[in-house]
Amino acid sequence: MWRRDRRLARTLLCALRSGVPAVLAGLILYLSLAPRTWWWLAPVAFAVLGLALHGCRFRQGAGRGFLFGLAFFLPQLSWLQDFLGADFGPWPWLALSVTMALYFAIAGGLSAAVQRLPCGPIWMAAVVIAAETPRMWVPFGGFPWGRIAFTQPEGIFLPLASLGGAPLVGFAAVLCGFGLSRLVLRMREIGWRFRRAILGPALTVVLPIVAGVGAVLSVDDGVGVGSRTVAVLQGNAPDRGLALLGERDSLRENHFAEFRRLIERVREGRVQKPDLVVWPETAVRIPADGDRLGELVNELGVPVLVGALERLSDGRNQNVAVVWEPGEGPGQRYAKQRLVPFGEYMPAREIARLVTPFADSGEDISPGTGSPAVLRLAETVVGASICYEVAYDQTGRDAVRAGAELLTVPTNNAWYGRSEMTYQQLAMARLRAVEHGRAVLVAATSGVSAIIRPDGTVTRASGQFTAETLIDTIPLRRDLTMADRLGPWVEHVLIAAATGAIAATLILWVRARSPERPASGILRRRGKVDTNYYDR
Repeated sequence: MWRRDRRLARTLLCALRSGVPAVLAGLILYLSLAPRTWWWLAPVAFAVLGLALHGCRFRQGAGRGFLFGLAFFLPQLSWLQDFLGADFGPWPWLALSVTMALYFAIAGGLSAAVQRLPCGPIWMAAVVIAAETPRMWVPFGGFPWGRIAFTQPEGIFLPLASLGGAPLVGFAAVLCGFGLSRLVLRMREIGWRFRRAILGPALTVVLPIVAGVGAVLSVDDGVGVGSRTVAVLQGNAPDRGLALLGERDSLRENHFAEFRRLIERVREGRVQKPDLVVWPETAVRIPADGDRLGELVNELGVPVLVGALERLSDGRNQNVAVVWEPGEGPGQRYAKQRLVPFGEYMPAREIARLVTPFADSGEDISPGTGSPAVLRLAETVVGASICYEVAYDQTGRDAVRAGAELLTVPTNNAWYGRSEMTYQQLAMARLRAVEHGRAVLVAATSGVSAIIRPDGTVTRASGQFTAETLIDTIPLRRDLTMADRLGPWVEHVLIAAATGAIAATLILWVRARSPERPASGILRRRGKVDTNYYDR
């Protein structure tokens, strides 16, 4: 008995020791996220993960990938605890983190399987980025938070967003990291002297960096079809987390008060009169607040894009962005299409009661359908990605293709306290600015609000839990970037590359197990396939 227990203890100790590098890699990747500007830690994280996966079988790789994902998502999503507080315990936070880590488990296992192919780092990086695609759809409409590209708003790979969007930025960062791990392993094998054998791994490190530097030429920050002076309103909200449910009136009054201050400052000549004003998500209710809002819009005399919770004639609620014209009232509207599961609608109400306070707080918000998020105000075509939607590629791309000259992100982050959540969302908006070549206006109820130029530079930003109005002049643009022209094709190519690599690995594994057809051919003659590896 004691011998069996001793073997079990030794096995557990070995597993713990082998998992430490994966956990370390996940923590390093977390540290690359905003509000920190340590973008270079993302390639370092995948370099460490590549070393941890070296020589692994699928199951070992899956285990280490899961530990990597858990170490990445647990600290990243800690803002869920700020939102829910102690009433629900850590279970929603843990459940979401574990679910997201499972995607890295799959990616880790498959990366371990394809790493022995020629140009292994390329296929490993393709697998990791391809695994982000189902995460945008499953479960319950997906959760794309924490994509690798969102670690790069300050990084050398950011300009690649204008060419291939978030998938290409993420691929470059991951490839650089896996290439670095392969370079270290190769140098350890042959010694720290220059030899032809290190050229391949070295290129997988250098080429993504060169591509990022070269892509700067594709980022255009100039004025395209004119400019607009814009105002981004942040009225503030009580810093009470979940208790804000009972203080919606306070949030609304704060925004009306800040709007009144803006009107007075314009009247007194202390600030330039804007061409348009953007309000945060669900700052008011309509039609209940319509009369009051209309009076203030008329007094200012410029159109306002208002984030509101709208009560429809059939009794349903929608999260909308509404164009409010002076002298005319409400006009065009866009209803949020990508709703937050367990927040704005309940996929499984009985389960939801265990993880969210919204399960019995009222009916589900009804999603919008159909047309892209494009609205016209102040002779400007404006795209609107409401809060959560900025994490998805399609919303902004469809808006720009439909003629949007600038993009807006009305959002309500007051629920999440002074956590990193709002900075993580701001990083997404900065990447979208470069991806679409458009200025982006982030209007948050309690911060961080920001005005972002088409090159991703933040020119104005608010603090958290303050009442501020940001005013600046931004360029309007109509040209489509290469990323918008290509659409999802970069993502499709990476998925195809990952699928092909997995298929090739499976074929080699089958041949290695077959006594009649051992692995052979050019790969074996060059000594690049270890048939014993595929038989493990």
